[in-house]
Amino acid sequence: MWVDPLTHFSRALTKLNSLWIAACYPFASKGRKLSVHYTCDIRNPQLIEAGNDIIIHKDVWLHAWPADTSVGNPTLQIGDACLIGRRSHISARNLIVIETDVIISASVLLQDHGHAYEDVSLPIRLQGIARGGRIRIGRGSWVGQGAVIVCTEGELTLGRNCVVAANAVVTKSAPPFSVLSGNPARIVKQFDPVKGAWTLGSSRLPEPDGSTYQQSAKNLFRPQP
Repeated sequence: MWVDPLTHFSRALTKLNSLWIAACYPFASKGRKLSVHYTCDIRNPQLIEAGNDIIIHKDVWLHAWPADTSVGNPTLQIGDACLIGRRSHISARNLIVIETDVIISASVLLQDHGHAYEDVSLPIRLQGIARGGRIRIGRGSWVGQGAVIVCTEGELTLGRNCVVAANAVVTKSAPPFSVLSGNPARIVKQFDPVKGAWTLGSSRLPEPDGSTYQQSAKNLFRPQP
């Protein structure tokens, strides 16, 4: 199989860039084997926690913004063995948690805030960033190409092993083992543990402790004692 010799040059640059970032960027915490393509843009690494064996592809933006409610605390947490596809943009003002083994495909937007626009006397660009909410992507999930996950208030949680279809726009939480599609995204398929099979639509099953998934999702963001 023919391979363009210039790919070796690109790989060498990415390796050097990864070593530079691991040695010099003041991450809140970082694990081992962080691979970052040399075209990536990382802002405020002191607000980013990165786990082990993370791969970040070409032209990815990781932007962590300091917020009044979380001064000094990390606003972006990326777990072990995550992959972030090319041209994806992750912008965290409050808190975005990407748990372990998550695949984020190309051209994904993941944002826990919006832009203020309510003041009609000012251009939108002068109104600043809205307060927003918090996002958690459960372990083992897959976010398809071109998907958008935006939380403008409250908490948005996708449970473990969720699938977000290509070009879906997610603005609400979903239970584990759900497939989401559309704009706005809705659950089109879900694993039913009672039947032991995937079923069309949402099964709306309660959690094992009897709570709803929305209640359980909120508990994930509560400070641990």
